[in-house]
Amino acid sequence: MVLISLPSTCKQAGPGCSSVAYGASEEIGPFRINKTASGLYLNKFSWNSVANLLFLETPAGVGFSYSNRSSDLLDTGDIRTAKDSLEFLVGWMNRFPRYKHREVYLTGESYAGHYVPQLAREIMMYNKRSKHPINLKGFMVGNAVTDNYYDNLGTVTYWWSHAMISDKTYRQLINTTTSTHPHATILTEAPPLAGVFGCLTIPARLSGHYLGYDPCTEKYAEIYYNRPDVQRAFHANVTRIPYKWTACSEVLNRNWNDTDVSVLPIYREMLASGLRIWVFSGDVDSVVPVTATRYSLAQLKLATKTPWRPWYVKNQVGGWTEVYEGLTFATVRGAGHEVPLFKPRAALELFESFLKGRPLPKS
Repeated sequence: MVLISLPSTCKQAGPGCSSVAYGASEEIGPFRINKTASGLYLNKFSWNSVANLLFLETPAGVGFSYSNRSSDLLDTGDIRTAKDSLEFLVGWMNRFPRYKHREVYLTGESYAGHYVPQLAREIMMYNKRSKHPINLKGFMVGNAVTDNYYDNLGTVTYWWSHAMISDKTYRQLINTTTSTHPHATILTEAPPLAGVFGCLTIPARLSGHYLGYDPCTEKYAEIYYNRPDVQRAFHANVTRIPYKWTACSEVLNRNWNDTDVSVLPIYREMLASGLRIWVFSGDVDSVVPVTATRYSLAQLKLATKTPWRPWYVKNQVGGWTEVYEGLTFATVRGAGHEVPLFKPRAALELFESFLKGRPLPKS
């Protein structure tokens, strides 16, 4: 099988970040970058232990991806990203035909809550007209941007319930959110994002590597991927792009031209097609919180197959889950916005269960 990992969001709450910087280098890839950016060490909870991983840098301008027309960086958005991603995937399958008939799954987090279902829809439309359909089986998204109105409502509720904003600010934001057309609201007031901190010194070590969440991982990636020897080894930057490699592209973030106000209509299409769909949330994320996801998913009005219950990792509660007709929802206890960074063992268990289509462990 092949897992396509799509990019995440910028810290400024918009698209433009690298799946190599985040997904590959600090979450689910086979290696992590050490704290001096001098080398790599093995990630024992890498998802490539159970699937082939393909990290897609999209749209052009993210990471080492580029366009021959610099104007493309000023003219992109959801629609173009989905179409370009499909074109890449078809080309990649032609370049490596041994994967053509493998099962394909899509995953992503944050703004990839748009990318993933949008690409799934593009693949489904492509399959209807192609003699060589892509064997798409399902997708999974985490802490995913889903619906402007319900994401905003759930985010404000989370901030207030976790004492991140005052009662006065809460009332102001709720009044703004609920008095505006459901698909036109964008939050303009926000507390600091959970998990976005300055670099700290974390003394606890095991075998020379830091334990738990290290807020400096993005810094390590930016040093590492700007090293000429690393670029040569990766066969990257052969066109000599005229700017430094960065984990997120502010140019793309500022010039994003179109965005779906809601991807729930795509969910309805995909549910009708029978795709396996899993949605998960780190339950201490305040960027796209669990409340936002639950409000959004509630709009699908799906019947419950398996009621809310805990699931387990190594005899500990890994989170809670509810299975609906066509969709599984799960939380990951104690995880922030990048679930596999905060809770790598639990994230791998979640991923294995998703691939196999089996219930999360009950004990």
